[in-house]
Amino acid sequence: MNMNTPICDFVRAYNSRNTLRVHMPGHKGAAFLGMESLDLTEIEGADNLYAPEGIIRESEQNASQLFGCPTFYSTEGSSQCIRAMLYLAMLHAKRTGRKPLVAAGRNVHKTFLSAAALLDVEILWLYPQDMDSYLSCNVDAAQVRAMLQTAPEKPVAVYLTSPDYLGNVADIAQIAAVCREHDVLLLVDNAHGAYLRFLEPSQHPMDLGATMCCDSAHKTLPVLTGGAYLHISPSLSATAAQVKAALALFGSTSPSYLTLQSLDAANPYLCEHTKRLRDFLPLVQTLKEILQAQGFCLYGAELLKITLCTKPYGYTGDAFAALLREKNIVCEFFDPDYVVLMLTPEISVEDLQRLAAVFTAIPRRDPILQTAPSFHRAQRVCSVREALLSVAKEVPVTESVGRVLADATVGCPPAVPILACGERIDDHAVACFRYYGITHCMVMTEK
Repeated sequence: MNMNTPICDFVRAYNSRNTLRVHMPGHKGAAFLGMESLDLTEIEGADNLYAPEGIIRESEQNASQLFGCPTFYSTEGSSQCIRAMLYLAMLHAKRTGRKPLVAAGRNVHKTFLSAAALLDVEILWLYPQDMDSYLSCNVDAAQVRAMLQTAPEKPVAVYLTSPDYLGNVADIAQIAAVCREHDVLLLVDNAHGAYLRFLEPSQHPMDLGATMCCDSAHKTLPVLTGGAYLHISPSLSATAAQVKAALALFGSTSPSYLTLQSLDAANPYLCEHTKRLRDFLPLVQTLKEILQAQGFCLYGAELLKITLCTKPYGYTGDAFAALLREKNIVCEFFDPDYVVLMLTPEISVEDLQRLAAVFTAIPRRDPILQTAPSFHRAQRVCSVREALLSVAKEVPVTESVGRVLADATVGCPPAVPILACGERIDDHAVACFRYYGITHCMVMTEK
């Protein structure tokens, strides 16, 4: 498949003319870092991300062809797409005379909470049978069906994170079928799974029946940070103009043309990505088998992610990540229990061999028996919107018992809240905060 790069071509041509730049950005193309000459704004011919008629529209059509559905660019990551998805779900609720209620797996990204607050979307939380980490929420189709059959009010959408941060993958096909049976939208935060479209067969949420889905291209594809996709099923009654308006509502009026070029340049790359993954994935599987033979405990089923449960091997995740840093290997994420490594075909065979050598050289020690605090369903006091938009103050977590959480206290990564805004903080929550190194939190002053 031959695919052009209209955004990249325009910028290169503009740059080659030695034009006097009396427009933004302020660097005027001077090489402070080295890429400034390619950094433009919405000049004549550069098109407009939120009302595209030229090169951006053409590039997004290329991406749509690759992903098999209407696909739109974001230069502000999946966070912008998550907000847009909720906005479009809210519009769908209004069109169909339903309440803007969304059933969501509890391990949502914190952006979901801020979007729900801004849009006044009510949340019905979905919990798995066994919640061994706040980063995972392994909800299956049977649980979704039971929720839809018994909920006092049927939600307009189900919202899931898959793959999650630890590499768990939901059965999107079965869950999508249940959602269709009950006339409910299925929204998927697929930030970690853009590459799933290029497996054989595709495991991308849109091919499995999702109504809307976001991908962080920069997480698993060779795209600059901030590059992301919003995918829309033709079954959703939303025009391209409405989707663009949803993205514009939450996006900067100065999108990064460096990121747009990166998304554009990825399209020809993705034409060959199925073969690339076909060659690379067996190498990753071999590495996983080497680690398991060494005694490492692996978690999750995502193909391009290696998640280690380090305590059975005798190390906390923090300590194990420190050992890797000593060998100049920096992982994606670690906490007291897990270490997460994200791989792509840009990792060479030699890199994989280096990983295997470093891991197998780390001596196994006596298992650490300490486990994470158990998770439980906290008491909801008020809506996420009321809490997040309330007058709040910061207090030490040791002094927060009985107070109502005003804002999710969590770093990024992983950006998954331990407690949701509007929930009462109890001893269990404080134990979780302390276990994960959170010392202060924001609480409502009026509750």
